[in-house]
Amino acid sequence: MEKMSTLCYIECGGKYLMLHRVVKENDVNHDKWIGVGGHFEFAESPDECLAREVMEETGLELARASFRGIVTFVYGSDEPVVEYMHLFTAAPRAGSGAAETDPEAVPLAECDEGVLEWVDIDRIPELELWEGDRIFFRLLAEDAPFFSLKLVYDETDTLKAAVLNGIPLELFDVLDDEGNKTGIVRERGVCHRDGTAHAAAHIWVVRRNADGKLEVLLQKRSIEKDSNPGSFDTSAAGHVAAGDDVLETAIRELEEELGIIAAPDDLEYLGVHHNAYQDIFHGRVFRDNEFMSVYAYFRDVDETKLTLQETEVESVRWMDLDECLKVIGDAVYGSRDDEWPNCIYAEELRMVKGRYDR
Repeated sequence: MEKMSTLCYIECGGKYLMLHRVVKENDVNHDKWIGVGGHFEFAESPDECLAREVMEETGLELARASFRGIVTFVYGSDEPVVEYMHLFTAAPRAGSGAAETDPEAVPLAECDEGVLEWVDIDRIPELELWEGDRIFFRLLAEDAPFFSLKLVYDETDTLKAAVLNGIPLELFDVLDDEGNKTGIVRERGVCHRDGTAHAAAHIWVVRRNADGKLEVLLQKRSIEKDSNPGSFDTSAAGHVAAGDDVLETAIRELEEELGIIAAPDDLEYLGVHHNAYQDIFHGRVFRDNEFMSVYAYFRDVDETKLTLQETEVESVRWMDLDECLKVIGDAVYGSRDDEWPNCIYAEELRMVKGRYDR
């Protein structure tokens, strides 16, 4: 079954007009907060459908409506429903202009679909939303150009896939404060915008030099990375995709980033630690909240023969472990120092030292 619909987020005074769908018990959107809109009638254009649905649900006429993207919903598996949603943002039309800056001055009709409420845009992530909606809210906040977003859900309303302009997006299992899966699946960009807890695997390549001292292999991150570009980092690391195992992630990241093919028994589990921080990269706020499982790969690897993943790794180098700890000093996590920028967790180095130091 295929459907066509519109959805609009009406903005006024830094707020979006949100519809809390609490009226119909059998509503697929029951208890969710969404924008206003609805399905096409025969021979309607997207703009005509938008204007009619907004008038029916809110009593408003729109000004400055902008067509922001097409969202393709695929829901269910046995007989999936496919819906092509035309996403708009707009402002309410007001002859005096007052309603364009003061939402309290905007007269709203009663809506038989739910309760209408003006919500601060910064508070939108706190609402009960479809996980895919969080993605297009992120795109709207980033003022992304016209986009095509495909969202696939299963019968339990769990997000199974998200594809932006033909490119699959990464999805993570959301973790609770103890590092346990909550059953929620969330997109990577949303997790790093909101600081959502998720899992990662960090792998340290370790060896002893001719003097018997421990050395660790450091990678220098690509300057194009969305966080800590150009910084020295763990030998290899990566997020754990939704549904994936931490160990298989560690094995995959070693091969993808460094070209090292390892068996499960080649990696030694050192422990897990949790850390969260916030910074600004490429002009955007980046919030990291990770439960990191740490592994060691103890091998005398020839760094000149590694196959580096160009999009992730600029270069690698061996460094004395104690020297690395000394450079980090009292910092828990990295430094933006221009002389030796790094995003290394001292706790991980101490894990390695505690396991292998004689």
